[in-house]
Amino acid sequence: MKRILEIVLVVFTMILFSSFNNYNGETCSLTIEVNELRNSKGVVQFALYNKDGSLPDENYVRCYKILKGEIINNSSVATFENIPAGIYAVNILHDENTNGKIDRTLILPKEGIGFSNYESIGLSNIPKFAKASINLKDDLKIKVKIIYM
Repeated sequence: MKRILEIVLVVFTMILFSSFNNYNGETCSLTIEVNELRNSKGVVQFALYNKDGSLPDENYVRCYKILKGEIINNSSVATFENIPAGIYAVNILHDENTNGKIDRTLILPKEGIGFSNYESIGLSNIPKFAKASINLKDDLKIKVKIIYM
């Protein structure tokens, strides 16, 4: 009887952990390119998100990973390496003064911002994880449009 209980406990634990973790051991890379920056000042901050409800995230506290990219000829590229396959969203900030945050004039951002799958943003088109999401199954390269308000 004790042996049967141990087996049931092991099977239950395996099922429980597998439901919390869809990671199958495969990793991918995600390369993000941004062009048409209004200048080559500062850096481009690339924030990667992996949870529904994490966008918008003005202070970058809910992001999964952040990279900063050098700007060359008003363009920048960053690659997230060894990312588990899954659903992700990207937020980009043209951080012209390199302070790591979105500077504002009253309500609107002073610096350029962008989100995967978004061509424009506004009160009727606020960034959401579901719309910005990308299904990362293999290595992928995307372009994100930078938006200046």
